[in-house]
Amino acid sequence: MDRQIKCELHGDMIIAGSDAVSELYDRGFYGRKKDGVLELSLIEGAYLLYREKIQIFSNETTVDFKTFFEIASGRSEDFELRYIVFKDLRERGYYTKMNPIGFRVYPRGGHPGEVPAHIFIYVISERAQLPLKSLIHELNKAVNARKRLILAIVDEESDITFYEIKKIAMMGKSPIEPEEVEVPMVTGLVNDRTIVWDREMSDFLHSSYFFGRKLDESRLQLSLVESGYLLGKQWIRIEHKNVASLDADKFNEYAEGVEPGYMLKYQVYAHLRDNGLVAKTGFKFGTHFRVYKQFKSDTHSEYLVHAVMPDYIFALPELSRAVRIANSVKKRMVFGYADGGVEYVEIGWIRL
Repeated sequence: MDRQIKCELHGDMIIAGSDAVSELYDRGFYGRKKDGVLELSLIEGAYLLYREKIQIFSNETTVDFKTFFEIASGRSEDFELRYIVFKDLRERGYYTKMNPIGFRVYPRGGHPGEVPAHIFIYVISERAQLPLKSLIHELNKAVNARKRLILAIVDEESDITFYEIKKIAMMGKSPIEPEEVEVPMVTGLVNDRTIVWDREMSDFLHSSYFFGRKLDESRLQLSLVESGYLLGKQWIRIEHKNVASLDADKFNEYAEGVEPGYMLKYQVYAHLRDNGLVAKTGFKFGTHFRVYKQFKSDTHSEYLVHAVMPDYIFALPELSRAVRIANSVKKRMVFGYADGGVEYVEIGWIRL
């Protein structure tokens, strides 16, 4: 057995003498040097104690691994989760340093002082709730620091699933030509969909821009968000019961009554369409939209997009399910939220 370095537990830190600097810092890149000694985090201490590289004393009494783990769990929030992730990363060849949400991770083969960290790891339990605002806050910090943000979710059996979080600019190749329809076409609102009665207009909307679904060879049915969008573009006029032409406000009020949350979906849908993307229902995938960059008869959708409020809180099992479904059908899972303008965050499973 190699010589074990003696360390002292002080609050939420472990202090090792100058002999630890060359042994642990220079060779293993553990801790940080300060005033000729080495300061280790509780997580680094637990890992080195497990590896039998150090001995830890508290009030001149040796602390075994079990006792130390219990002490550290009471002094550091989510200590056990972070220990699991730290141990996994270290044993797979990654050097890591602590940060407030988890770790900074260095490229495999590189180390602190030689190369900059390239990843921020955000550690969280599968049972925790994750506010979108917190996720975006950490993502902005990672982007500003030119790092990738990886979410490490630890489940009840201590397995870790990694997801990469990215901001994404949603741009497509099917722009809407605003002047293409000179006179709005009369359509009829029937419960939760609108019918385009005119055959020529039905063919144009469906074949040129993939709006709606053909009811038969002459008529086209539009969803509520498609109806609202085309009404806003003044491509259609909507009749409903005894009202010859619904304005946008009346239609939106009606649609919200039929489908609570309609306006949230509409904001994201309109932004996608305005940016040249083709959005169709994503119901069969458990999300709001499946989205195409460009529509052709042989095209497959590239994204699944779900519209959420800025104050949305992720339940992590649901997040995992959404990403897994998207991955299984070879699509990218994107969440769109309206916070001033519409913005998007992509969440995808990765293997570190």
